[in-house]
Amino acid sequence: MPAGTAGEVIARGPNVMKGCWNKRQETVKALEGGWYHSGDIAVGDEDGYLYIKDRMKDMYISGGENVYPAEVEDALLGLEEIQEAAVIGVPDERWGETGRAFVVLFEDAPELSEDEILTRLRERLAAYKLPARVEVVAELPRTTTGTIQKNVLRERA
Repeated sequence: MPAGTAGEVIARGPNVMKGCWNKRQETVKALEGGWYHSGDIAVGDEDGYLYIKDRMKDMYISGGENVYPAEVEDALLGLEEIQEAAVIGVPDERWGETGRAFVVLFEDAPELSEDEILTRLRERLAAYKLPARVEVVAELPRTTTGTIQKNVLRERA
């Protein structure tokens, strides 16, 4: 990919991977064409460095623009009252998909309304990246290893 253009990170070599444990179909898909398809989206710079933007399965397209939830989550986490954030893409009649954000406030933080959060995000993000909805929740669903379960949030949305 040309510098500055987002694309999937793929790799090949004897030390990359042999397969997904007991998941033949996932292995075939991941090793398509003899290359390991990581599912990570990155942008390369002029010096050849890669910067991971997000996971392909998490990216959504709103009004024809790619939106990387990690970027929106970083903007949310930049608000001092927000302790945790997760963003997912949800279907939208007009835009194809829009963002839905789930945030956990710090215990001693003052309450924030959805409008307050969106107003402050407008200073940090382009309009098409703004989530259509922000929901303040007590906690985010997690796996036993602590990973946020975005699939649970998608079901909930």
